[in-house]
Amino acid sequence: MHHGAPSRRRPLDIVILIYFFFNLIFISYLFDLEQIVIINTSHFTYPAWPPRFIVDLSHWWGRNFDPLLNARPVWWRATIWIDALFFGPYYLCAIYAFLKRKNWIRVPSIVYASVMLTNVTIILSEEIWGPLATPHLAAVVGANASWIVVPALILYRMSREPFSERADRGAEQ
Repeated sequence: MHHGAPSRRRPLDIVILIYFFFNLIFISYLFDLEQIVIINTSHFTYPAWPPRFIVDLSHWWGRNFDPLLNARPVWWRATIWIDALFFGPYYLCAIYAFLKRKNWIRVPSIVYASVMLTNVTIILSEEIWGPLATPHLAAVVGANASWIVVPALILYRMSREPFSERADRGAEQ
C-alpha cells in the first residue's frame, strides 16, 4: 500500500496545513466571529465568545490601521459570513484530506482558493482605492498577504491529482 511521500518531501503541504490550522483556529471562529456578533464597534456589549482580548485587538487594528474593519459595510460582513459558514468547515475537511492524502479535496480546494482570491481582491481594492482606504497600506497588504499567496499555492498544488504516486515522484525529484 502506498502511503505517499514523507512530509519532508512535501514542504508545500506543510505550509498549506499550517495555514489551514491558523485560519480555522484564529480567523474563522475568533476574529471573524467577532465581526459577526459585533456590528457597531462604537456601541456594543462584549459577547460571551470570542474572548475580550480578541475583540479589543480587532478594534485596535481597525482604529489604527484598517478603517474598513471597523466600518463593517454589508458587503464586508457577507465575506465574513462566507468565512464562518463555508471556509471554517472547508479547513476541517482540508486538514483531514491533506493529512490522509485524499484526492477528493481537489475540487473543493480549487473552489475555496478561487473564492478566497476573489474576496481578498475586492477587500484590497477597497483598502487601496475606496472611501475606506487605509492610511497604512503596506501594513494592511502585509496582514492580508497570506490570503493571496496561499490560495495561489493551493491552486498550483491542486492543478493535477494532488496525492497520486505520480505527484509524489515529481515531489521527490
